[in-house]
Amino acid sequence: MKQVIDYQCDVLIIGSGAAGLTLALHLADHANVIVLSKGPLTEGSTYYAQGGIAAVFDEDDSIESHIQDTLVAGAGLCDPDAVAYTTSNARKGLQWLIDLGVGFDRVDAADSASKFHLNQEGGHSHRRILHAADATGKAVQTTLVGKVKAHSNIRILERYNAVDLITNRQTLKQQQVYGAYIWNRAAERVETVAAKFVALATGGASKVYQYTSNPDVASGDGIAMAWRAGCRVANMEFNQFHPTCLFHPNAHSFLLTEALRGEGALLKRPDGTRFMPDFHEAAELAPRDVVARAIDYEMKRLGADCMYLDISHQAADFIREHFPTIHDKCLGLGIDITHEAMPVVPAAHYTCGGVMTDLRAQTDLPHLYAIGEVACTGLHGANRMASNSLLECVVFAQAAAEHICTKLATAQLHLDLPGWDESKVTNSDEEVIIQHNWHELRLFMWDYVGIVRTNKRLERALRRIELLQQEIHEYYSNFRVSNNLLELRNLVQVAELIVRSAMQRKESRGLHYNLDYPETSELAHPSVLTPGQK
Repeated sequence: MKQVIDYQCDVLIIGSGAAGLTLALHLADHANVIVLSKGPLTEGSTYYAQGGIAAVFDEDDSIESHIQDTLVAGAGLCDPDAVAYTTSNARKGLQWLIDLGVGFDRVDAADSASKFHLNQEGGHSHRRILHAADATGKAVQTTLVGKVKAHSNIRILERYNAVDLITNRQTLKQQQVYGAYIWNRAAERVETVAAKFVALATGGASKVYQYTSNPDVASGDGIAMAWRAGCRVANMEFNQFHPTCLFHPNAHSFLLTEALRGEGALLKRPDGTRFMPDFHEAAELAPRDVVARAIDYEMKRLGADCMYLDISHQAADFIREHFPTIHDKCLGLGIDITHEAMPVVPAAHYTCGGVMTDLRAQTDLPHLYAIGEVACTGLHGANRMASNSLLECVVFAQAAAEHICTKLATAQLHLDLPGWDESKVTNSDEEVIIQHNWHELRLFMWDYVGIVRTNKRLERALRRIELLQQEIHEYYSNFRVSNNLLELRNLVQVAELIVRSAMQRKESRGLHYNLDYPETSELAHPSVLTPGQK
C-alpha cells in the first residue's frame, strides 16, 4: 500500500519551542520548512521558562569560568567538547536573539544602549544570566513566533501530533529518515509528510511524573520516536526536579524561578528557620539536585507538605520590578511575596538525557537531527546548570542549520513511502483505559523513580511498565489513534528508558540518587541504551 503524500518539504521540524523555531529561521532563506506544533505555537516549555539564558557578557567573567561551572554542575559526566562548544558560541547565539528583537533587561531600562542586567543563579560563579524580567521564555518565544509567521518559506501546522518517523528500515540500504506520519487533531486522521531532513525539537518528558512544572505537551514524543526508529539514547535517569514549584491547589505547577534565590530569597522550614546551610556551602545557590533533595529530605523528616521560599526581606519595589509575573501570580492566590514566604515543593522539570547527538545535532539516523531538551549533547551531564537550556536550543539549532545547508543540494526527497493502514482498526469505546493507565504511570514513576530511588523501587516500576506496555500495544493495534493514546504510548516508552538507565547506574551521581548505592564512583560513564539490546 503506497501513501498519498499530504505534505512535502526540505526540512520537517517537529516542535515549536526555542530550538525548533530558531532552526526554522536559520533555514528558511535556503529551504522550504514545515514546523509541526502539537498545540498553539506559544504552548511549550520555552514560553514558561522564567529565569534566562547564560552567556558571558560581563568583563569580569570568562568563557573558561562558564565552562568550569557547567562541568562542576554536571557532576563529572559532561562532555567537555560539548561544553566548550556551547559556551564558546553562547554570545553569538544571544546576539542573534538580541538582533531579532528580544528585549533583555538593561541596567538602565530607559537606555537601550545601557549594559544588560545580569542575574546570578545556582551553580554560576558570576552574573551571566540575560533575562527579560522573570518571563524570559515568553519574550523569546513571542519574538520567534512573530518572525516565523512572517517568513514565506515556513509553513506552520498547529494542533498536529507526530506519530512516527518514516524510514527505509525495510530495505538493506543504510537506514535514513524519509519523513513522518502526523496526526491531524482537527480532522482526526493520520497524514504523511515527505522531507529530505527531519529535526526533532519536541522538548522533554517530565509529564511522565505526577508533579511537574512542564506543560501538557512535554510527553517525550521525540525521544520515543527516535528510539523506535533505531537511535540510541543516553543519561535518561537524570531528570531534574526543580526545587521550587509553588505549592497551591490552584497554582497548576507554577514555577518559582531560581533567580529568586539569586537575588537573595531564602529557603525556610515551616517554623521560619533556614536549612540550606546544613546541606551545602553555597546554601540557596547550591546546584538544583542538592536543593531539591534537601527540600525533599526536610519535608519527609518533618512530615510537612511543603517548605517555604522567602524574599520578603528585600524592598517591595525591588521585588515587583524584578519578579512581576511571580508577584502578580502569587497575589492572585492570596500570597503577597513582599510580606510573606511562598510555599514550595520540588517538581519534575527537565530531562537531562535524550537522543544522542554530535556537535552538529546529528542523531544515529542519517538526515535526522535532535535539538533542545529532546537531545543528549553531553552539555548537561548528570545535572543541568540553570539557564544553560535555552542556550543549548539556540546554539545547536544554529549548528544543525549550518550542517543541513551543506547537504541540501544533494539530498533527495523520497515520495514512494509506505502507507498508513487503518483498515483493521476501529474507534475506541474504552477511553477510560487510557486515562487509568496514564494516571497509574505518572503516580508510580513519582513514587518509585523520583528524587530518591532504590533497587526495589526501580524493579517494581519496571514490572508495571512492562504490563502497561502490553496493554497499550494491544490498544494501539486495535483502535484509531488519539492525542491521549499517542502521548501515553510515548510516555510509557520513555518511562522504560528512564528506569533501565537508572538500573544501569550502580552509584549516586547528580540527579540520580539511589539509597542502595549512595556513593559516587571514581569513573564517570554515560548510560547508553541501544535499541534491540536489553
